[in-house]
Parts: sequence; structure tokens; C-alpha cells
Amino acid sequence: MNQQRFHKLISGQTQGFGASCLRFFLGAAAKLYAVIITLRNLAYSKGWLKIQQVDAPVISIGNITAGGTGKTPLVIWLVKQITKNLKLKTKNYGCAILTRGYKATQNYFDEPAILAETCPNAKVIVNPDRVAAAREAIDKFGANVLIMDDGFQHRRLVRDIDIITIDATCPFGYDKMLPAGLLREPAVALKRAEAVVITRCNQTGENELAELEKKLRLLNPDMIIARSIHKPVYAKSIDGQISIDELKDKKVLAFCGIGNPDAFFNTVNELGCNIVGTKIYNDHYRYTDDCLADIYEQAGHLKADFVLTTQKDWTKITPLAPVKKDIPLAYLAIELKFISSEDKITQLIEDALAGKISGKITVNSQ
Repeated sequence: MNQQRFHKLISGQTQGFGASCLRFFLGAAAKLYAVIITLRNLAYSKGWLKIQQVDAPVISIGNITAGGTGKTPLVIWLVKQITKNLKLKTKNYGCAILTRGYKATQNYFDEPAILAETCPNAKVIVNPDRVAAAREAIDKFGANVLIMDDGFQHRRLVRDIDIITIDATCPFGYDKMLPAGLLREPAVALKRAEAVVITRCNQTGENELAELEKKLRLLNPDMIIARSIHKPVYAKSIDGQISIDELKDKKVLAFCGIGNPDAFFNTVNELGCNIVGTKIYNDHYRYTDDCLADIYEQAGHLKADFVLTTQKDWTKITPLAPVKKDIPLAYLAIELKFISSEDKITQLIEDALAGKISGKITVNSQ
């Protein structure tokens, strides 16, 4: 079952006896998964499972749902804050990003490729074992600030701050645990977080955002809650940058293989583009020359002016055989922009790097 059909199934959009039976079995599996996750968290809280501390501040960016919640733009924002904007820049804050990667090889793909390109002042280390990656960053590369990408569930490495991204368009993954929903762990796990950054706030209403913040406050009254949007800054093809204004009113074929494809299509639509067609691939999809040929064939049939995709997909397309086409193929560059509480998030980071909350996360934490 592909990703799109799976989401329609767990969201209840797919109806019928067969779908109901499948949701029943997924619900049973989700209960078992919830028990396993709860026991695992308890084991870390009680100290039954060993945790490791390293000689550098660790800031974790994570989420509680599967799929794209906007972690990568926040990691990029954080690296820029640490390396350029914070008032601690007179000290040598060498930064490393610890990322699990996806089917990682010696070459970068997906998020690690984006991080390596957009954060040239930070060392990107791909290793599912974050403790080993942290030690490599410190011992081999001299890093003294570690940013753990997708690290909320990786509890073996002690962190100074947990910042969680929550997608405003689907904040709690249909309120069910995997595989019946998208929750990677129960929402009560947010008690472990120091801050939540709500992403894509421009793609939902104020009433929905207020209700979401209310739920978050009930889960953890002490954590910082910030709002943000994913702001398109330009498009980029093999021939160079394309301004946002150049895309307005143009006919666009949009395609992607990410966790939340509708969010990308909504962003393209908000630019004023005329979306004449879309293609959705599974998250982390590995493209082939045949895929590109199919995309271009559809774009030509629809008389599209541009073919647009995400930067994540672009990193997997560029190694393919280059084909010169009359229709430009480009990715849409996105930046995270805070619309509330950026100062509180920045102060939280400054305090962590200054050692004011060093050791706050211990074996007795939730």
C-alpha cells in the first residue's frame, strides 16, 4: 500500500467493510506498539536502560508523529542562530548535526544532503547510533555544540533541550499510534520537551491554532510554544535561481515524495501558481530515469511552464542522467520563519549554551 492510500485509510476517508476490518487490525497492532513504547520510556525514566552523556551541549529537534513536520528547516534555522546570530559568537562554537539519515550510504541523500548544502559551517554526521556520532563529532571534528536531528525518540543520548515540531495541518497524527495513526509515541511524551514549534501555521485557521495551543498547554504548561511558517524564498534549477515573482500565474506540474505532500502543493498554490497537475511518490522515494521521463511526459501533455519539486526530492534527482528540457525543472527553496515566540526559543538556546540548564535532563526524566 502506498503512502497516499495509507493516509486515506487511517484518516477514515476510505470506507467499506474491507477498510473497516483493516483499521481494526491496525488498531490492535497500535495498542501493542503503545505498550512497547510506554515500557521503553519507563525503562529510560527509571534508569533501567543506560543513557550516555557527552562533553558538549546537545539540542534535539524532533517530533511525535511520522511524516514531514518541518524538522529540517528548523535545524537549518538553529545552525544559523548558533553560528551567526547568537551573542555567543565570540566563542568557538563549532557545530555538528547528528542525523540518522535514511538508508544512509557514503553519499548524502534526503535531509542529510540538504543539511550539508545549506549548513556549510556545520559538520553533518550520518549514523543511526547517535552516541557514536556525538563522540565522533567531538573527538574527530572538534565540535562543541551538537544538534540531534530527529532525536526525540533517541533517548540513549542525554540532551540539554528537546524542541518538538508539530505540523499545524495534522498535529497529532489522527490521534492514534502507529500503525493505526501517525503518532510515534503518546502525546503525553511532550512532557519531556522544553519547547514546541508549530509549523505551517499559515495553512490552518486561527481557531484551530488556538485550540492546538490549548491542548499543548494541558500536556505541558511549562514548555515554550512558538508559531512558524515555511516561507518560499526562491526556486532553483540547473540554470540558476528563479524568483518567486517569475512563478506567479505560471502553469506548474508539482511532484514530491515527502511525508506531507499536501503541504507542499498548498505552498505552491499560495505562490499564485496555476497547478495543472500533481504527482505523489512515497516518502524517501528513489527516483529513476523512467520516473523523470514520466514526469516530463505529463508536463508536456499539460503544457506546463515549470516542473516544481522539493529540495529533498531534488537531491535524489540530480544524480540521474541530465536531460535538457524545454520545461525548467526546479526545486522550491523554503525557510522557516517564526511568527511568534522566536525570542523565547533563542533565549532557551542561549541559556543552554551558556550552561544554565546543563544536566537538566537526567535518568529520572519522564
